Amino acid sequence: MTDLRGYLRSLDAETLAGLLHEQAERDPELHARLQLRATGEEPADLLERQAGSGEATKIVAVLDTLQRLLDGGTQADLAPLARRTVDRIVKAPQEDPAVLRRAAGLYARACAARPPADLAGWIADTALGHGADVDLADFAQALGDKGLAQLKSVVDKHRGSAAERLAEQLAELSGDVDTLLEILSRQPERLDLRVKVVRALRSAGRNTEAVAYAARARHQDEQDPDALVRALLAEERFGEALVICKRHVDHLIEQKSAAHYEQAAKLLRKIRRLYRQAGTPEEFTPYLTELVTVHKRKARLIAEIRQARIALPKG
Repeated sequence: MTDLRGYLRSLDAETLAGLLHEQAERDPELHARLQLRATGEEPADLLERQAGSGEATKIVAVLDTLQRLLDGGTQADLAPLARRTVDRIVKAPQEDPAVLRRAAGLYARACAARPPADLAGWIADTALGHGADVDLADFAQALGDKGLAQLKSVVDKHRGSAAERLAEQLAELSGDVDTLLEILSRQPERLDLRVKVVRALRSAGRNTEAVAYAARARHQDEQDPDALVRALLAEERFGEALVICKRHVDHLIEQKSAAHYEQAAKLLRKIRRLYRQAGTPEEFTPYLTELVTVHKRKARLIAEIRQARIALPKG
């Protein structure tokens, strides 16, 4: 038996470096390990489970390496390493959604060059079996029409929120507007879903329906925005909640009655609080200044704003 280690030790540094580099170009995991060693990172097995923060640190290091290689236009097949990394994150006791999204996005990029034959099955298992969110738009190129059809055949046999999310994305990617509208109609009202409905109708050339739907949605927001605002606040989407509340203030003022002015003033207090929650309290004063300037002749409105203990802008 040849003494391989002894042979390697007999080679000069330049020859040994050339052999190692050549092998690393064919083996993405070795390439990544060498990249980590070059930057002073832990060079042990990239995906070997470790407890505590060591595992998270190692995963991030692998993702950083994958991104550098992909950004550098490597010709190596990084899909196997990227998939193993996603699988490791998905099976972790406390996965970080942001890290998972990044890992899945990098895997999608790696798949674009060399799509795995079982990609549709892997997505189904990851989303349906483990409940992980997968952005199908990232994988659309790698899946192709055939892969999307394979995935749809699997999703159609399942029920539950994970299957619903995949079905919604499949309908969007395929341009199946009627199915998309049916799915969205079963979900709680949210501003982003309404936007999605309007966008889907317009992309399908159904502009009349899009205009009618947008008008109905706006009317509903003006009449009873509370449920929608509560849903947005639960997700800490303060910007969208502010848009709805400001629109409702305008609607109330347009009614030109004392009762509506009182409601508008109370809602202004909520808007001031929303600006604070959003971390931009300084933006309330310019908003209030513009509102008061436009409606300065409405004495009862101005009085109600004072009554609500909202400091009016000077000048």
